[in-house]
Amino acid sequence: MTDLQWLLDDVAASPEGPQVAAFFDFDGTLIDGYSAKAFFKERLKNRDIGLRELLKTVYESASMERRGSDISRLMDVAIGALAGRSIEDVNAVGEELFKKKISGMIFPGARSLIDAHREKGHTLVIASSATPPQIEPAARDLGVPNILATQFDISDGVLTGRVDGTIKWGPGKADAVGIFAETNDIDLSQSFAYANGTEDVEFLETVGRPRPLNPEDGLQEIAEERGWPSTRLFRPKSIGPTAVVRSLAAYGSLGFGFGVGALAAAVDGSRRTGANLASSVGCDLALAAGGVQMNVIGQENLWAERPAVFIFNHQSQLDVLILGSLIRQDFTGVAKIQASHDPMFAPLGYLADVAYIDRGNTQQAKDALAPVVEALKGGRSIAISPEGTRSHTDRVLPFKKGAFHIAMQAEVPLVPIVIRNAGELMRPDAPFMAPGRLDVRVLPPISTEGWQVSELTERVAAVRQLFIDAMAEWPRYVEPEED
Repeated sequence: MTDLQWLLDDVAASPEGPQVAAFFDFDGTLIDGYSAKAFFKERLKNRDIGLRELLKTVYESASMERRGSDISRLMDVAIGALAGRSIEDVNAVGEELFKKKISGMIFPGARSLIDAHREKGHTLVIASSATPPQIEPAARDLGVPNILATQFDISDGVLTGRVDGTIKWGPGKADAVGIFAETNDIDLSQSFAYANGTEDVEFLETVGRPRPLNPEDGLQEIAEERGWPSTRLFRPKSIGPTAVVRSLAAYGSLGFGFGVGALAAAVDGSRRTGANLASSVGCDLALAAGGVQMNVIGQENLWAERPAVFIFNHQSQLDVLILGSLIRQDFTGVAKIQASHDPMFAPLGYLADVAYIDRGNTQQAKDALAPVVEALKGGRSIAISPEGTRSHTDRVLPFKKGAFHIAMQAEVPLVPIVIRNAGELMRPDAPFMAPGRLDVRVLPPISTEGWQVSELTERVAAVRQLFIDAMAEWPRYVEPEED
């Protein structure tokens, strides 16, 4: 069995151009698990599944397991149960489930593999028996523009409960690849296909470079017989009992740091002194207790110019600890009002006089930012995410202009802090963190001298591009050694 680096080198040595395609199965290949199962669990949790559907699903699932039957009967049950639903509602469920669940199931190595194909100019395709609402949010996040999926039959925007065309399973997926190749002038002999199950043998046979990825036992045996190089990716970080214990220790360490800061504030009579101690001591101890190690590039840029507006891409609650450990002293922050109830953030927020804004109240948001500008003029730096909310993956969201207005009014520079994988160690809405390495890049300060409001849209876009470029320029994901 090969490793991820072999796959990346294999792609790098292949011909360039869109005539070469990379076809990816979805469930079990790009994501660790099955999207249909995640959808089913979500509907079950919301009591959206009746007893009849539940029993039929259990029966057909067992039948597939025992008899090796195809997926068509199980999909008939699942799609039939959605009859009468609007496609807009079903798509909305898919978007929400991606944020809550699917985004955390994507193999980190799969992202690197897709990026490698993109750099060669290859045509990227996801081919799956899953339906568009299961795939499309992940495809957008991964930057894959083409999808061969099982389509719903829709009438006047409402699902009929039937499939439109064929299910992209087994021969159906292989046929869809052939049609796509013919329509888009794809050279299948030079193209790649990635899949994990025996049902995808015909799919893999359509191309000259079949690459079983995370293969099940049956496919692994076939791969060995046919000389197909196979690879198993490391799974996304999971939260086990050890991680829970370490996370609780991290919270305790943060609480200790807050206590030290509060005591110092009481003795010194200055909340600023307390905030400095709480952020530096508490955040350092919390990261260490949680088993999180930071690899920081450009650390000197943190101290090049102060005060400054430190801007960062927001992936997780872990960002609180990252920023506290990096910036360390003489700073406050801007956060949405909901963060005032966050047990990790609220204590530091109190000591540091964080400005909380209500995005639903434009006037309140403007009023809350006025003291922030004064704090900058008084020598305190500011930490703020221009994304305005947490991203559920490492993709950089669109930037809002608030941070840029603040820097311009206070006449201070912007310092970009690019965080790569905080979301892998701690999911956006999760209470616990997984131990591991955290990558951070601090870019040089950006002067806002002479900036005009009229050109702010272009300025914001240029700074956001710096984040995107920094992400892309990082060394490719390296599979960690197993614990």
